[in-house]
Amino acid sequence: MLETEVLIAGAGPAGLLLGAELALAGVRTTIVERHPQRPPYCRGFNLNSRSLDLLARRGLADGLVAEGHQVPHAPVTGLPGPLLLDGAATDHPFSLGIPQTRVEEVLEARALELGAEILRGHELLSFTQDDSGVTTELHNGLSVRARYLVGCDGGRSTVRKQAGIGFPGVNARWFALLGDVECELPYGPSAGPDGRTVFVIPRPGYVRIIVREDEPPADKDTPVTLESLQAQVDAVLGRHVPLRNPRWLSRFGDAARLASRYREGRVLLAGDAAHIHPPAGAIGVNVALDDAFNLGWKLAATVRGTAPEGLLDTYHAERHAAGERILANTRAQVALEEAAGEPWADLMRRVAAHPDGNRALAEIITGLDARYADGGHPWLGRLAPDIALTVSGRSTHLAELLHPGRPVLVDLAGTFGGWAPGLDVVAASSTSDTGAVLLRPDGHVAWVTTGTDDTGLAEAVRQWIGDVPIPASA
Repeated sequence: MLETEVLIAGAGPAGLLLGAELALAGVRTTIVERHPQRPPYCRGFNLNSRSLDLLARRGLADGLVAEGHQVPHAPVTGLPGPLLLDGAATDHPFSLGIPQTRVEEVLEARALELGAEILRGHELLSFTQDDSGVTTELHNGLSVRARYLVGCDGGRSTVRKQAGIGFPGVNARWFALLGDVECELPYGPSAGPDGRTVFVIPRPGYVRIIVREDEPPADKDTPVTLESLQAQVDAVLGRHVPLRNPRWLSRFGDAARLASRYREGRVLLAGDAAHIHPPAGAIGVNVALDDAFNLGWKLAATVRGTAPEGLLDTYHAERHAAGERILANTRAQVALEEAAGEPWADLMRRVAAHPDGNRALAEIITGLDARYADGGHPWLGRLAPDIALTVSGRSTHLAELLHPGRPVLVDLAGTFGGWAPGLDVVAASSTSDTGAVLLRPDGHVAWVTTGTDDTGLAEAVRQWIGDVPIPASA
């Protein structure tokens, strides 16, 4: 039997980032993936502003940005114009065109470098959990004993099903075929005689074709063939346009489902295992990364025994609410696309045409509006902006302070240096009018003051950090 502290099922973006986060915190982590190799096709090509902001808190964004293609707006479905990110609450006011396969390569290298173990060609079949851990059986007869199990194993998650976690939502009303092929169609929508369209997206050396099926398939799991894709494209266009050399053929629909809970004892869910939704806004991989970044430090503190009571439960509280918003956002975009000519759809387009409305919608669709606590200060509960700092005479940025993955109290007033032994305190200067800010390891603000008053700091430390000797006076 293999023993580890955390077992992760699935080596997609969520599983790989989670593995890296746990390993960064010194947690022995094993990732099992049923595919012996990474699939040769690429599911997505977009990292949004929110993902780049989060990855920057670990020093992973700059390299990806240098490789990718920047677009100054957020992907959106159903609006005639772009949602510009200029002025949005982000350090990266652009979407980054970069293959998901490349993102996974970077995250895998990071996880391995930090000591995580990745076992490809190992499929999780079943598990049982008890008061001290989870015993998992793999298809090859190997058993794995772990203190916690995290299902990052996709929309048909074995972990979710065997944990008995419900997956309520709505079934797909329509399905579309997707094909990475070679053809002579121009980029963008090509309309047929009855107004239906075939959408063509350029890719390196090929194109991605997306076309809705005339009727929902009798079995949505029926494999898509080049012949079936060709027949649907021909039917929509009313003419024959040859499709050649398929790289990937798939089917997707507009189903939307959300796990009823993200935790069942010592079993947790992240990424598509916790939520599926229409592909509007190209949000899928980005939500998966957001889940992993929220869960990693909380699970690590729990495994190490330093977490305050209830910390791990805040993962469900924060990310389930985020999942509800994502399902609402993606379904609304699909409805907007289908509601051409409806008064309410025209109203939404007018809102999007207004600069303030445009910016607000961009933040909502990309998750930049995420806020895990309410309060008077605009930073509280939000991802702290990456403000410029001077620390020990050296110029740096706030994001760099989070590279080690630990909570930190940034002392901008010069009065918190000895507040609590054991709490990382960084004395810094900045043009910000903030006096001090307590950052969770994921960069979200747990406490903030504009002066030297430490009211509420002790409570925030107890809630989010726990094992820190707090001054008796606090």
